[in-house]
Amino acid sequence: MDDNEFLGLVATRSGMSSEQATAVTRATLSTLAERIDGGEARDLADQLPEGLRAYAFGGSETGERFGLEVFVDRVSGRADLDADRARDGVTAVFDVLRDALGPTGYAQVVTQLPAEYGDVADQTAPFVRRQA
Repeated sequence: MDDNEFLGLVATRSGMSSEQATAVTRATLSTLAERIDGGEARDLADQLPEGLRAYAFGGSETGERFGLEVFVDRVSGRADLDADRARDGVTAVFDVLRDALGPTGYAQVVTQLPAEYGDVADQTAPFVRRQA
């Protein structure tokens, strides 16, 4: 999967414009990199399309511990979206990550997240188009 395909899928699944999908994807990957451990962030980055890799590198070997609300708030601020649109975007990015990384790679990322993240990072649910 290349950058354009990844971003196109996020746009389609979230109902966002390509500019919004790009912003929410970058914001989600950056925030995820802050939340997970540095080694896992590097592993994630290695599996992403080349143009998105830089956003998945964390600044610390130990991920910050924050809940889903803080995650969505950070994405909302970085992507300049309201909280509801940001949550839809985060869900779309995780859906595309699940497809791009495959079950094992995806599981390695989401197992570092608390159960509350299951609302946006479900390992089993099929894609469901969000309504705007």
